[in-house]
Amino acid sequence: MGHIYDMIIIGGGPGGYTAALYAARAGLDTVLTERMSAGGQMTLTGDIDNYPGFEEGVDGFTLGMKMQAGAERFGAKTEYAEVTSLELEGRVKKVITTSGEYLARTVVLSMGANPRMLGLSLESELTGRGVHYCAHCDGRFYKDKTVVVVGGGNSAVSDALYLSRLAKKVYLVHRRDTLRATKIYHEPLMRAENVEFVYNSIVSEFIYDGKIKGVKVEHVNTKEEKIIEADGIFVSIGRKPATDILGGAVSLDESGYIIADESTKTNIDGVYAVGDIRTKVLRQVVTAVADGAVAAHFAEEYITENS
Repeated sequence: MGHIYDMIIIGGGPGGYTAALYAARAGLDTVLTERMSAGGQMTLTGDIDNYPGFEEGVDGFTLGMKMQAGAERFGAKTEYAEVTSLELEGRVKKVITTSGEYLARTVVLSMGANPRMLGLSLESELTGRGVHYCAHCDGRFYKDKTVVVVGGGNSAVSDALYLSRLAKKVYLVHRRDTLRATKIYHEPLMRAENVEFVYNSIVSEFIYDGKIKGVKVEHVNTKEEKIIEADGIFVSIGRKPATDILGGAVSLDESGYIIADESTKTNIDGVYAVGDIRTKVLRQVVTAVADGAVAAHFAEEYITENS
């Protein structure tokens, strides 16, 4: 049997690198695998204003690099590789990646959740440049401007309410004739005088001329098209947790998120879920960081009890 780490962390977002920091600082032999770059979804945010300690805000890429440097200062290792499969049962877990196999006593799952995209032309290129997936992250750029929110569930309605307090005008585009959001959101949204509902409609095209100018929407029944002029677009049609590689080994909820409470413990001993990938009320950088610290605490406790 090869080298056995105390902890392997899958995913280098804020939750993952906080777990790495706390684990390495506690003297655990720790390695983190990341397929792209430090920071995860956080790197898509130009300015983060709601993370404590940065009074002028900080861009997501810089914060991710700082988190990585902090963990590595105490000896955590970063391996850039994509995880292809996992064997999580037993005292020693196996993580198979594109650069080889890793063995560890504990595993922290920190793969995150990716926003569902509309699938339109230029969408990837315009992400962070007029097209956004997090109103609480990027809404401040649209103070006294006009925005479009796409979606009709709880997240979309919550985003529309939040943006209504910042923007001059909010268009809420939904493909059905009624909102899917729970009733508690309906009344405050209806009271917001600057919110206009565009029902039975889908966004078919981004209007772009050097910058976002608006969207083209199509009525799902009549196929009639019209253009809505706007400065920014917020897509809120759900997120997809990155749990495909688990192969059913860890218990998931009906939306595909890992079932783990504030202890971050999953149904498998020695396996923890942190950040956007687990069931939780609020998915933000600060809550992911908290998860990472908690996971490292319980992993250290688990290793001590099973050594």
